[in-house]
Amino acid sequence: MALEFRKARETDLRFVVKLLANDKLGKQREYFQDPLPESYLRAFDAIQADKNQELMVVENEEGEIIGTLQLSFIQYLTYQGGIRAQIEAVRIREDQRGMGVGEAFIKWAINRAKKKGAHIIQLTSDKLRPEAIHFYEKLGFKSSHEGMKLHLS
Repeated sequence: MALEFRKARETDLRFVVKLLANDKLGKQREYFQDPLPESYLRAFDAIQADKNQELMVVENEEGEIIGTLQLSFIQYLTYQGGIRAQIEAVRIREDQRGMGVGEAFIKWAINRAKKKGAHIIQLTSDKLRPEAIHFYEKLGFKSSHEGMKLHLS
């Protein structure tokens, strides 16, 4: 299966939001409609303007978007001024799961992080997604920290 990994374009935004909204947690927090709410366009523009953010899509041989993820590069003082790469919002189209697309996409992100000089790549996965956690563990990710969040709204 030939896959193309590329930065998302504004014309892809509708497909990206649809992927984000198409799971049990995404249905609770995303608002996929036509036209998309302006908040998604503002966020997309901010991501595109930030050299440390890469909103990515993966296309199949037919040129269809079948997955997305966001890769962030975070400059730290720790690790002697190291760079961390953060993977977020990984989604693969439902009919493409189990076919190696997600694995190829994560491996692409790992290689991209290495090229950008990152010393570590990290991600979080909601505890309500045990299948995703198992997927990341199979790719070598280890549970090393207890994560916490405080919702501000």
